[in-house]
Amino acid sequence: MTDRNVIFFDIDGTLLTEDKELPSSTKEAIFNLKKAGHEVAIATGRAPFMFADLRKELDIHTYVSYNGQYVVLNGEVIYTNALNLSSLGRLTEAALENDHPVVYMDHEDMKANVPEHSYITESINSLKVGHFPTHNPDYYKDRAMYQTLLFCPEGEEKQYEREFKDFDFVRWHPVSVDVLPAGGSKAIGIEKIVKKLGFPKERQYAFGDGLNDREMLTTIYHSVAMGNASDEIKSVAKHVTKSVEQDGIYHGLKMIGLL
Repeated sequence: MTDRNVIFFDIDGTLLTEDKELPSSTKEAIFNLKKAGHEVAIATGRAPFMFADLRKELDIHTYVSYNGQYVVLNGEVIYTNALNLSSLGRLTEAALENDHPVVYMDHEDMKANVPEHSYITESINSLKVGHFPTHNPDYYKDRAMYQTLLFCPEGEEKQYEREFKDFDFVRWHPVSVDVLPAGGSKAIGIEKIVKKLGFPKERQYAFGDGLNDREMLTTIYHSVAMGNASDEIKSVAKHVTKSVEQDGIYHGLKMIGLL
């Protein structure tokens, strides 16, 4: 089929509503895309184990997770980019001194360096993913970590940004930031997939709403920001659809001619 396209969807605020529900119109739209022969993929900041149920429900086997650090094509891992472990050890020490807990994340699980903390409870519970980190301060020492969560109030991540240049810090919650390898992004993960699949840029689409979608929406030829995205994110996308609660995926796909 010569007119096949590849479409990447962010999860939170794009496929899922604020209440973490999948609109029926979105599910129907995804299956119609697949029926038409298009390649449908996910591009998220989430860990793979945090959206396994969604992948199963939508029958999607290609995804960019951890904002580009762990990439899977048709069920096979094709690219990984892990955090520098020695820098992660130093970050942990600095965070402990400031009473800022951290959660280490690989492709299978996540573990906290403290038994409990209100910041961890507040932010992880907001995701409504049914996963909560247990305590293992040594978890990062003998395996690849693709992301770490640093828990601190807004603005307090600046001290870490100054000191740890091989990490990027991306805030996703009032008391939590993602810690990623410097320069890593969804756009890089997507590039690994489209290169393998051989889709030209004119046949690449992406939908997103958050700050971690900026690079993806800037680089993908047909980019669509959700109506619930900030003005900053809307300004970098080629198109803006309705909000996720207003059947934004369905309307966006109709608007760009894929449905």
